[in-house]
This record gives sequence, C-alpha cells and structure tokens, in this order.
Amino acid sequence: MRLHIFRHEVFKTAWVPIGLQNLANRRLYVDGSLALSILVSLHCCIYCEQPHFKSQSAKARNTNPFATCVLSTTLAHAVKVKLAYGRDHIVVDLPDDRTTVIEPSHNPALDDEKGAVMAALANPIGTKPLRDWIKPTDRVVIAFTDLTRATPNHRLIPWLLEYLKFVPRENITLLNQLGTHRPNTREELQKLLTTDVVRNYRVINHEPENPDALVQFGTTRDGTPALLNRTLAQADVRIITGFIEPHFFAGFSGGIKGIMPGCAGLETVMSNHGAKNIGDPKATFGITDGNPLWEELRDIALRIGPSFLLNVSLNNDRGITGVFAGDILQAHKVGFEFVRKSAMQKVKAPFEIVVTTNSGYPLDLNLYQGVKGMSAAARIIEQGGTMILACECCEGIPPKSPLEKLLLSAKSPEEILTMLSTPGFVRPEQWQAQIQALIQRRANVLLHSSLPDDMVRRVFLTPCHDIAGTVRKKLAELGPQARVAVLPQGPLTIPYLG
Repeated sequence: MRLHIFRHEVFKTAWVPIGLQNLANRRLYVDGSLALSILVSLHCCIYCEQPHFKSQSAKARNTNPFATCVLSTTLAHAVKVKLAYGRDHIVVDLPDDRTTVIEPSHNPALDDEKGAVMAALANPIGTKPLRDWIKPTDRVVIAFTDLTRATPNHRLIPWLLEYLKFVPRENITLLNQLGTHRPNTREELQKLLTTDVVRNYRVINHEPENPDALVQFGTTRDGTPALLNRTLAQADVRIITGFIEPHFFAGFSGGIKGIMPGCAGLETVMSNHGAKNIGDPKATFGITDGNPLWEELRDIALRIGPSFLLNVSLNNDRGITGVFAGDILQAHKVGFEFVRKSAMQKVKAPFEIVVTTNSGYPLDLNLYQGVKGMSAAARIIEQGGTMILACECCEGIPPKSPLEKLLLSAKSPEEILTMLSTPGFVRPEQWQAQIQALIQRRANVLLHSSLPDDMVRRVFLTPCHDIAGTVRKKLAELGPQARVAVLPQGPLTIPYLG
C-alpha cells in the first residue's frame, strides 16, 4: 500500500475513517527519509481516494515536515477555472501551483459598437466608402455566417441594413454562408438575424449540393470545378460579413472564407480540404501566407469579383472589440493581425495534461466543430499526454452527418488515416476525421459532453464526466512534476511553444 504523509493542521477536514485503527509505532519513510515513529490510523483521502495514515500525535502533527499527498496539498489551494460550455460555463477546481490557465489577452468591448460599425463602413480600409459602391438599381447580396459561428449577426446585420436604407429592400438578399453545414431553419434564422430582418428581407440558405444554385469559376489546383453560389456571383455588390478568430487549418476565420468555403460547392470544398492540404504543416492556426489551403481559398474567392468586407473581432463576452471593413484582403489582414496580438500566447514547455473547450455556444454545438478545440490543445501537449475537451455537442456529431458516417465506418483512428491515404478515397467532412485522428496519435483524448457514452466511444474518444476529478487522478499517477494547462476559451486562444 502506498503511503502518504500530510500536515494534519491543514487537512484535518479532508479525511474519513475506513478502519484498521491504531496501527501503533510505525516507522514511516518518505522519499527515503525516516520520519518520526508515531501512532497512526488508516483513513481515506477524499482528494485522491487512496488510504492514508493519519498522525495521532500532536507533537508529530506540529513537527512533521512532510506533505506527500500532492492532490490534497494542491487542492487546499485550488484555482477555480470557468470553462466555456454550451450557453453557460463549467467551473472546475484545479491545483493552482500545477495549473497554467491560457486565455487571450482581454480587449474591452468598444464603447459604441454601432457607431464603430457605421464609421468603418464610411471610412473603410483600402477602398471607397460602401455607399459609393452602390447604385440605386444594384442588386446587393449580404453574406452572413451561420449558427455555428459567434458573429453577433443580431446586432451587425440590422446596423448594416440601417446604413443601406437608401437601397430598396427588394434589391437586397441575405445569403447564409453555410459552407457544407446543414441549412438553418426559419426559427434559427430569426434568432440569428432578428425576426424583423427575416420578415422584411429575402433570406436564403446557401445550397452546396444544388448544381442550379452554383456557377463555375475555373478549377481548383487538382482540377475539380471551382463552384460558387450563383446568387452571390450575380450580385452587383457583395458584402461579406463575419468575425475573425484563429482557425485550425485556414489560419484565421473571416475574410475570403465567407465566400470560399462559405458559399462554395461541396466538391470544391472537398478538393480544397483534401488530405494533402490538411496535412501540410503550414495549414494551421495563425498562418495565411504560405498556407496552401488558405491561398487556394483566396484565389478562388477573388475570381467572383470585388467584394466589400465587414468583419469584427470579439472578446470572451462576445463584445465587439474591433471593426474591419473595406477591401476583402486588406481589411482582413488588419483584422487578423489585431486578433493575433491577443490570441497568441507563448508557453515554455509542453504539458502532460491539457483541458480545452470549443468556446461554448454556438461553437460547441457538435463534435464536428469540437475538433477545433482539440487542435488548439494539441499544440502544447506532450507526446502521450492526456487531453480533455469540454464540448456540449447538443446536436451530436451531428447525427447522420458525413463525419459521423465516416467515423462509424472505421475501427480506429489509424484506420481512418489509412482510408484517407488510399488513392481515390474522398468523403465529405473527412478533414475533421483526419485532424482528430492525427491528434489521437499524439494524445489520449477524453470528451466531456452531452453525448451518450456509447457514442463517445464509437467515435474513438473516452467519456469524461468529472473533469476536475480526472485531472486529480492523472496528476497523482504522473507524480509531482506533472502539470496541467487549461484553455477556457479553446480555439480562441493560439498557444504555442517558444
């Protein structure tokens, strides 16, 4: 039986007797040193759930220099960490002297968000004011992000439409940048855009698998037709909205991603998100130039013609911290460099344990999105480490999605990678399965979610119902040198080793 010694005056409330009382005059060794001969009783520690010998000698209690239950020592000085999860948070208690919490540097919300948006539209980056783009008879298409993104559409879109009040309503179409995601329902669109907007304007979902809704603009690098949304292509003025955050294989979200893949055909997205591009070391957080995946997104998006960008940056409270409007490349670059300054966080060495999230609702609606949180944690985890992802997944994988079908068709992550390396093997959403499998080569991944345990195991993850308890047990197994990192906002942070 492993022996733990402790300072009784600190931990006297942390013990419950389990028997074997009055084992007298034991000589106790800690780290090879002989401790005092004392009268002891066997108790069970509520922190690590292991038996401990508890001193019955006041003199021994006051003079014993040893404190060997690492968990009870550290949790007597625990730090409470709020993990973004669903529409709320999970609060976990972790040992403060072994825990590093990594978050974006805080930027306060702008004092006048609406005023900042209006000013940016009137004084854009790298181009003329938006008003000067539009003639009275022009058809205007506003592309907006879907419900899996945290863009404050319910504020941003009404402000934009107020700015465009000189344009007849019948000339304006709002296009949902679904990419390859499912269509959003009318109720969901009302929550995204407000009921008034959906009632008074034409609002449509992008259709990535409908040939009639797409038009070709050349090909991708592998010869696949480069298909973009026909309504967007036929517009006289295109306004691409969204928000900028770190992206796990495209560098940053926002910018040209609102066109490609946001309004692209399924086969076009599958070509760009193929195994070769996803596997490129530069297809990662924070890199655009030199990233073959992002560069192809850019090249195809620009073929549609000039587009006006309206992107924002957000803080942890979803407050708008910056507005970036104008030329789709120049304004986006200014925006992502602003985001980079707060998101990039350097750490000195990898961690044995990393707890991460997917930034809460709406980003953690499903496991498809949750791979982003895994990717952020994978940047700073030791080979063979333990990763815990808190991702609510209230919409499942999603059920019957291409990702779920692909994961359930294999027996292991390695089989997924073998499939993807087979010439001619191409599946929708394979990029998420590929990234998950590559991460699982590096770490053991646990999932805290609303998914049934059986489904979690079927997609090669381990259910985790008690994040703090799991961390405590793992720290006890690894010893006093082990450390844990926490990413409360998941992929909104870009941790890196340096």
